Amino acid sequence: MSSFQAVKKAVTIAPTVWFQKLLLRRYLHTSGAVKDAPQVPDFTPYQASSPNTNRALSYFMIGSMGVLSASVAKSTVTGFLETMAASADVLAMAKVEVELGNIPEGKNVIIKWRGKPVFIRHRTADEIEEARQTDWKHLRDPQSDEERTKKPEWLVMLGVCTHLGCVPIGEAGDYGGWFCPCHGSHYDISGRARKGPAPLNLEVPVHDFNDADGKLIIG
Repeated sequence: MSSFQAVKKAVTIAPTVWFQKLLLRRYLHTSGAVKDAPQVPDFTPYQASSPNTNRALSYFMIGSMGVLSASVAKSTVTGFLETMAASADVLAMAKVEVELGNIPEGKNVIIKWRGKPVFIRHRTADEIEEARQTDWKHLRDPQSDEERTKKPEWLVMLGVCTHLGCVPIGEAGDYGGWFCPCHGSHYDISGRARKGPAPLNLEVPVHDFNDADGKLIIG
């Protein structure tokens, strides 16, 4: 391979137009014996008028790609979250209204809310007194009756045993409240665990009272 061919090969793999131009000029100045040397091309039209031109273009391209990527990511996340949103039938079950006037004193009513049974007890004055006289501080899940009821005559609880999720029987057990026959858990008239394997009291769901309409709103 001749020296001109070697330089020509180097020119073809040079990383920049400026370096190509430098190599060609250096070769032509130092090798006057080569008669068939090509003329140095004029690269001026391909060069930026200012060093800052390419930099500004690079910043613009990077910024555009960043905005585009953020937009695609936002659309992807939004679509994913929409698939996890509750459906209309689930939202319809989010709240349940119960006519309290239909529940006589001393009786239980069981309704379904979010696929779970809910116990509603219209307690008598004696039952309220019994629930509030209990030494609750020494129970396995200490909780006063006042904490568990918004109105003393109305006790609202999820009818799910806190041991293994069975449904307890009302007006049964050693404490006159609820009894779970699956494994023998006993709850008192306030729904507090008193005996058996149940570790916690029956859960009190979020609820409120609409005194104007005489309704209980669960959820």
